[in-house]
Amino acid sequence: MLSPKRVRHRKQMKQARHLRGVETRGTTIAFGDYGLMALESRWITNRQIEAARIALARSMKRGGKIWIRVFPDKPLTKKPAEVRMGKGKGSPEAWVAEVRAGRIMYEVTGVPEDVARQALKLAGAKLPVATKFVARNQQTIL
Repeated sequence: MLSPKRVRHRKQMKQARHLRGVETRGTTIAFGDYGLMALESRWITNRQIEAARIALARSMKRGGKIWIRVFPDKPLTKKPAEVRMGKGKGSPEAWVAEVRAGRIMYEVTGVPEDVARQALKLAGAKLPVATKFVARNQQTIL
């Protein structure tokens, strides 16, 4: 699973309000030939990122190269089940990446377009956001 090696603060505030608007960085294909673009803004956990990566690699039959363009660096805390209110904040349970609309999340190269399209579609099904297939030659933001 993806997680930071070390963080400055073990627990962060949630601040989901920062996910408004569209992404300004990471909106173009930089490494591969085809990419998977997020059309919605949402938190994506390290487990979801890994599940999509596995689906992508298996669908491409481990051919080509994959780049993951999102990294879960925000800790998500949770209190145990059936615990009363108060007594402080819960312990970190998961790591999430804040993904805004327009962000390229995965890139692939080294496979034909129809294989890449099918693989990225399967990977997008593992993610909690609506996604779109984009190619290097026909890049448009949203």
